[in-house]
Amino acid sequence: MEFRHLGRSGLLISEISYGNWLTHGSQVEQDAAIACVHAALDAGITTFDTADVYAGTKAESVLGEALNGVRRESYELFTKVYWPTGPGKNDRGLSRKHIMESIDASLRRLQTDHLDLYQAHRYDFATPLEETMSAFADIVHSGRAHYIGVSEWTAGQIREAHKLAQELRIPLVSSQPQYSMLWRVIEAEVVPTCRDLGLSQIVFSPVAQGVLTGKYKPGVAPPAGSRATDDKGGANMISRWMRATTSLHGWKNSNRSRPKQVCPWHNSRSPGCCRMKTSPPPSLARAAPNRSPTTSRPPASPWTTTSSRPSTRPSATWSRATRPSTPPPKPAPDPSATPPIADFLWP
Repeated sequence: MEFRHLGRSGLLISEISYGNWLTHGSQVEQDAAIACVHAALDAGITTFDTADVYAGTKAESVLGEALNGVRRESYELFTKVYWPTGPGKNDRGLSRKHIMESIDASLRRLQTDHLDLYQAHRYDFATPLEETMSAFADIVHSGRAHYIGVSEWTAGQIREAHKLAQELRIPLVSSQPQYSMLWRVIEAEVVPTCRDLGLSQIVFSPVAQGVLTGKYKPGVAPPAGSRATDDKGGANMISRWMRATTSLHGWKNSNRSRPKQVCPWHNSRSPGCCRMKTSPPPSLARAAPNRSPTTSRPPASPWTTTSSRPSTRPSATWSRATRPSTPPPKPAPDPSATPPIADFLWP
């Protein structure tokens, strides 16, 4: 395992992290989930990412139990706040009240006294950004979190937050967007903005929920026990991605294109990407002894009504995680070389 700095900070994290969306506390049983966490540690993964809303807060509890007894200084722990975690009117959003209550609840479930990264899971249009950032500043200054990040924020929102973070003297170091060969929305504005500000990308769904691995075939029943058979949310997402890949397959055949024409960073580095985040599939769990970036789409919940220090190490695949760097200027995009898939990723 190799490690990279998160943004312009001195924090080193594993280039591949372990996420537990749709798995812990939901599709994967607790014993298997704990076994997966221990297998990840054995493989050299030291960075674990979760959120308070995952599995209705159960995912944090399972991860906390799995990491119990592991030397706290040996791993990096991330979680998020925004989505509903209870039935109350203030059990959601990025108000000072909800953030302060949520950080304490997350720490209890994760069985720790601090987080390495606390992330705003979406942008809250109902709360002044100044209120949100002030609450985050108090959390950092109190030692309950070392760094601050955002997830699925636009370039403009990230710039505004970065300006306030500098004024409040807190380290805003990362953005966690969706990114894969099938979903490249961040390339136009978010990646250049984060590169300019020194934020890393912590990308999720780098293989489109497993679709890009080739395990799912059009017209063929999905493997038993796979995410595509999960009626708690996984199956619906896989079906959307399969519609995208089916159209992409037809486009590729009609144009006789190579992978590099579909994704310019195929077999190279993704710009500004610090690491990729992956969740263990149920099959791995059993074998062992993660809407568009500009659209809010809540995860399943019972209450739902970096820096410019370039790395020179060659990378084996386009999805390998890298530090923010300054790539050579890209030529103007050729519309004929980009598959028209974005319109039907999220119907």
